[in-house]
Amino acid sequence: MKIAKDTAVTLRMKVTDAQGFVYDEGREPVAYLHGDYDNLFPKLEAALEGQEAGFQTTVALAAEDAFGERDEALVTTMPKADFPPGIKVGGQIQRLGPDGEPRYYFVTKIKGPVVLLDGNHPLCGKALRFSVKVVDVRAATAEEIAHQHVHGEHGHHH
Repeated sequence: MKIAKDTAVTLRMKVTDAQGFVYDEGREPVAYLHGDYDNLFPKLEAALEGQEAGFQTTVALAAEDAFGERDEALVTTMPKADFPPGIKVGGQIQRLGPDGEPRYYFVTKIKGPVVLLDGNHPLCGKALRFSVKVVDVRAATAEEIAHQHVHGEHGHHH
């Protein structure tokens, strides 16, 4: 079966930067619903369109085509006294962003009475290379299409 709109695609995907630093070895398969559902970067999804199981490719994405450029407006602080217990550096906390919408912030540092937070994805600002192998392609179920993501072994679990 060829990858097309409303197909459930299972991939193995190794992610590196331009210098070869490995962010994800791709040992665990990932599944996504193909067809412009925002489950995969558009340029990566476009490179897979029409392909079949067994297809392999490497796609280089500029930062703006991957996780985007860093937004310094998403770097902020909060008083340690207001900080929930049990969260450490590297953890996440949800709070309102500059646009008033809830978003997740990474705890980057706890310094005295202040907690430093960063709402950028850790890979923002980085050009990335995706070495992809298509493991499986199947027709998506009606429920997967309605939910706009793949269910099951390598997809979303409800």
